[in-house]
Amino acid sequence: MQPTAKRLRRLLAPIVIQGARRGGATGHSSRRFHVIIRRLLQRDSYHSVSRRALLGGLVSAGSALALGGCAGLGATGARFDASSLSVDPTLLVATTRKPVNGGRAKPWFGPERATAMTVARAKLGAPDESRLSLASVGLGDWRLDRIEPMSADTGDLVAQAGGGDVLIYVHGFKQTFETAVLDAAHLSDGIKFRGRTMVFSWPSKAGLFDYAYDRDSAMWSRDEFERVLSALVSAPGIGRVHIVAHSMGTMLSLESLRQLYARYGDTVTGKIGAVVFAAPDIDMDVFSSAIYRIGPLAGKITVIAATNDRALALSGQIAGGMTRVGAAEKAAIAQLGVRVVDASQEGWGLINHDLFLSNAEVQRVIRRSIDGTTA
Repeated sequence: MQPTAKRLRRLLAPIVIQGARRGGATGHSSRRFHVIIRRLLQRDSYHSVSRRALLGGLVSAGSALALGGCAGLGATGARFDASSLSVDPTLLVATTRKPVNGGRAKPWFGPERATAMTVARAKLGAPDESRLSLASVGLGDWRLDRIEPMSADTGDLVAQAGGGDVLIYVHGFKQTFETAVLDAAHLSDGIKFRGRTMVFSWPSKAGLFDYAYDRDSAMWSRDEFERVLSALVSAPGIGRVHIVAHSMGTMLSLESLRQLYARYGDTVTGKIGAVVFAAPDIDMDVFSSAIYRIGPLAGKITVIAATNDRALALSGQIAGGMTRVGAAEKAAIAQLGVRVVDASQEGWGLINHDLFLSNAEVQRVIRRSIDGTTA
């Protein structure tokens, strides 16, 4: 057995024992859980499960055992609250990365800055949702199968796909193009978003020591992201545009919103839905200055913060000891007039920087933010 499997067995042993003790109405769920865990432990190192998938799986597996015999509709294999992405696994892409192999073969887009933005469709492979699959307890994964570059702008693509609401994910520091796409899929499916999902991917070198390059690349991309937003809010038939930005991507998103508001004024307010900044890697002074320049759009913002976010603690040190918004105290952020959710108690990992993807309660916050916005 691989060392990773040994550690995983030690982690899961209390859950498996607890499930076995329940019996009765939960016997079927316990047996199903045992089969899934055996499959997981049989994986070799090449098919190792990511930490993010493992965290999500443990939460889902624990929930399945706790609910026991309450199988209901879920036991049939049909998803009552399925995301649009699970029905049509196509993601829209806008990227300022330089294409590799014409953007038609892996890795599709690299870390260099392109001379022009590329708009494309990403064809995904959805996780297997059968009853005894790893995906049934959150351990399955999406995959990126192919990219189809398009000549149309983003507004036209969404309109061609039937319009409706749009969710845009803007990634953070240290991300490849592929990981950004897959994180967008995880997010959209995790919150059961009904509408079209898009990822805006800017040039990141995906290296631990490339913070300065990534920060400059994010800011360099703000004009193109504003173009994307402008095309969407101007296109007929498109509903609200929701934005979920993570870490360094929040700085880029805030700048683009500031430029968008400077162009359209209050008329754009009804077209922008929820704006969720997850673990924002922004200086508090820079954040407060920008907030005062986006008018009523500031009221759309929800900040997900955690004072125990180790990644932002390091970022603050790099920035000369300046506290990042995502690691600040709730009261300090709330006084700027934005909604704040303190997720400090939600994470049990060492970093606590990607709770918007790994924590079910934080994802519910995002879903409620989207559902609660009004045009």
